Amino acid sequence: MINSLPPGLILIIGAMIIPLMRGRIQQATLLLLPIASALHLLAFLPAGTQVSLEFFGYQLTPANVDRLSLVWGYIFHIAAFVSALYALHVKDVVQHVSGLIYMGAAIGAVFAGDLITLFVYWELTAVSSVFLIWASRTERSYRAGMRYLIVQVGSGVLLLSGILFHFRDTGSLAFDNAFHELLLPPSDGYFLGLNSPGTLLIFLAFGIKAAFPLLHNWLTDAYPEATPTGTVILSAFTTKLAIYALARGFPGTEILIYIGAVMTAFPIFFAVIENDLRRVLAYSLNNQLGFMVVGIGIGTNLALNGTASHAFAHILYKALLFMSMGAVLMRTGTIKGSELGGLYKSMPWTTGFCIVGAASISAFPLFSGFVTKSLILTAAAQEHHTVVWLVLLFASAGVFHHSGIKIPYFAFFAHDSGKRVKEAPWNMLLAMGIAATLCILIGILPGPLYSILPYKDVVVEHVTIEVLNHHVYTTTHVITQLQLLLFSALAFTVLNRWKIGGTAIYPPELPSVNLDTDWLYRRPFLRVGQSLSLVERLHALAGRTRSWIDARVSAGLHQLLRAARQLVGPAGWLPRTWSISAKVACAAMLLTGYLVLYYVYM
Repeated sequence: MINSLPPGLILIIGAMIIPLMRGRIQQATLLLLPIASALHLLAFLPAGTQVSLEFFGYQLTPANVDRLSLVWGYIFHIAAFVSALYALHVKDVVQHVSGLIYMGAAIGAVFAGDLITLFVYWELTAVSSVFLIWASRTERSYRAGMRYLIVQVGSGVLLLSGILFHFRDTGSLAFDNAFHELLLPPSDGYFLGLNSPGTLLIFLAFGIKAAFPLLHNWLTDAYPEATPTGTVILSAFTTKLAIYALARGFPGTEILIYIGAVMTAFPIFFAVIENDLRRVLAYSLNNQLGFMVVGIGIGTNLALNGTASHAFAHILYKALLFMSMGAVLMRTGTIKGSELGGLYKSMPWTTGFCIVGAASISAFPLFSGFVTKSLILTAAAQEHHTVVWLVLLFASAGVFHHSGIKIPYFAFFAHDSGKRVKEAPWNMLLAMGIAATLCILIGILPGPLYSILPYKDVVVEHVTIEVLNHHVYTTTHVITQLQLLLFSALAFTVLNRWKIGGTAIYPPELPSVNLDTDWLYRRPFLRVGQSLSLVERLHALAGRTRSWIDARVSAGLHQLLRAARQLVGPAGWLPRTWSISAKVACAAMLLTGYLVLYYVYM
């Protein structure tokens, strides 16, 4: 029975019993559920396992385990445990339940062997994750959560539409390409590919969740409005699930190379001028997704291994950075760079962990980003995508500016804000410590990570080698990366110290609202909403006018009836007894008047 239980269901079912528990029992259950789910995956679902069932005449595969899905399965379970530990002090049951369901649904989705199962989990992640945003219980979080839900459900609608078209065209719902049996990606026909309206809709659905350019605004809009713990959970699952889906369905799709290159570059400019440090990290997250999308688009063994390993490392160091900023927000009540600084004095452990995350995302040697991002850069150079390779180098320097330097510098150093607060709670520090340790271990010993990557063999300089024998710590690579980082740091220092008119050239941290590309469509929609509001106001005015007219007409009719009663009523003037002479005189006047009118108008 347990062999046929799909991964992730333990977390989803376990979430249902969390409201029945209190205190330490609830906390222990929160930690034990991810461990139990991980043990279930390791002990009962080895690579090659498939769980199938028939449902309403359709052959479904709720569990398909191969080397690609296992990479995401491992890191999602690690992220689930670290996130649960980080949120251990939270007393909000809504966050715990929604978080567990969300994490379980994401894990279930990466092991889905058919598109229907993928769709069910896809929508479950959307519905459950929005409560992590609404849990902030502010007007801003409510509005951001509504926009987030609309976009995520819209992605699901596109996915379902694409599945229906694809099933009509091919009669297949399969989403279970056997990565563990392949040496090189076969023809596009083996994967979904962009070869029909159905697959195009599926591609767009994946692209929305992966935050493609112009489809990315939900990420930078919603993530910073979530709770300190909710943002950590959100950063690990939604977009990386989309990256997995793209890697599963569309490897080698050339347009992804250029989409990914744009994704790496444009968030840099927004992140550099942003004052909200969690929003800076959201833009940085979008930037790192671009590297993975480029790797999927290149589609070689080396590139796809680079995508999988970079997703693994990215979940850890991005969660670490969000955890450090979450701790700052919880202790100080603000996450604005203009209001922070000098916190290293009262939060030294959080400062140290943040620096580890910053070094990892910047790809410093001996940190995780160095041994994963290099695979994608090497694959781009090897396939002669020179312009894309240069864009990736620019993006690597840019991410060092806005995440490697800006985040720790303006939060913990820079000017002293005078804030003296307590260090983060022990559970937060322990969660950050685990993530930081893994970032360093992967950077020093990449072998264990390389051993679980989808492809065992890669081609480097036209030579096929085992991935375990691929060395990233070559003299050329280390020196090149250090030159890139050190000159980037020099540029930051010069621009920050060199002042014109008393103002640093590097954008200072100022209270501000930065406009993103969503302004182009949110503004017209707001106008439409205002127009609808105007119509409603006009309708209300018309209703009040009609009521006023009805009241005036009614009053006039009552006065007319009262006058008529006075004239012709029982006590009125006309019904009284008249003399014959008076009647003759009245008839004569009426006849005279009639004759006058007749001659006038004839």
